[in-house]
Amino acid sequence: MAVPKLELRPLGNTGLKLSSVGFGASPLGSVFGPVSESDAVASVREAFRLGINFFDTSPYYGATLSEKMLGKGLKALGVPRNEYIVSTKCGRYREGFDFSAERVTKSIDESLERLQLDYVDIFQCHDIEFGSLDQIVNETIPALQKLKEAGKIRFIGITGLPLDIFTYVLDRVPPGTVDVILSYCHYSINDSTLEDLLPYLKTKGVGVISASPLAMGLLTEFGPPEWHPASPELKSACQAAAICCKEKGKNISKLAMQYSLSNKDISSVLVGMNSVKQVEENVAAATELALFGKDHETLAEVEAILKPVKNQTWPSGIQRS
Repeated sequence: MAVPKLELRPLGNTGLKLSSVGFGASPLGSVFGPVSESDAVASVREAFRLGINFFDTSPYYGATLSEKMLGKGLKALGVPRNEYIVSTKCGRYREGFDFSAERVTKSIDESLERLQLDYVDIFQCHDIEFGSLDQIVNETIPALQKLKEAGKIRFIGITGLPLDIFTYVLDRVPPGTVDVILSYCHYSINDSTLEDLLPYLKTKGVGVISASPLAMGLLTEFGPPEWHPASPELKSACQAAAICCKEKGKNISKLAMQYSLSNKDISSVLVGMNSVKQVEENVAAATELALFGKDHETLAEVEAILKPVKNQTWPSGIQRS
């Protein structure tokens, strides 16, 4: 049987087509433990070989290390620039938040240098709930429009955890100004609240990227990191769900990835990767989904376990280092 190619999905009105699985490059900044340059380059190469064309980073990840590593990986591909889509961010740095026009204008030049690129496809305001949303509307986004006119960026995006930040900004900027939103932790088995926002985003012509299908480690066999802001109740329910999967010979991470991938209104499911093995596992989850569909039986059991904590979120003020 021929292995299906990774599906490409349109991103809002941009004309871009993103691979259904996106490469989250934050781990390349050694955010979750040390990653060598050779591993970083190899994982980018393997991702591209297997059909991933979308790579997302930020100067905040690993205090600029993620951008540098991704830049090296992309350069090593040796393919024409139009064959991959790169997204980076502005406004959040190791030093703190700064969404001023001056800082974000400087930010793109720094990012392009680290990425070794002439332009990025998507430039996003990073975690805007930590700034003033009115500043984002009145100062940051107009500054990004100038960068678009200058050819340094192609499309403008906004990112963050609370979903109401997206409607706040999109209701106040001219139509077509913001091209894409990146939401995280709101389209996974334990929290699918992003779904309620999809019709609104569609009417605005805004593309949707959903990150963290594993809910920042909740939906994994080894569980979330110490600093994870979820309630003890949510953590223990996810742990019980992971054990249930393991007892059936299934992996909760694959199940979670397939759950997130199955909504075609989400252009790309962004997942952090820092090794060839992780890349292969994530692509295999998508390939199996395309061939065999969702594992409805295991999914129903996991959803039953998570029902008491469904859509329980956490406040955004937690530092994700």
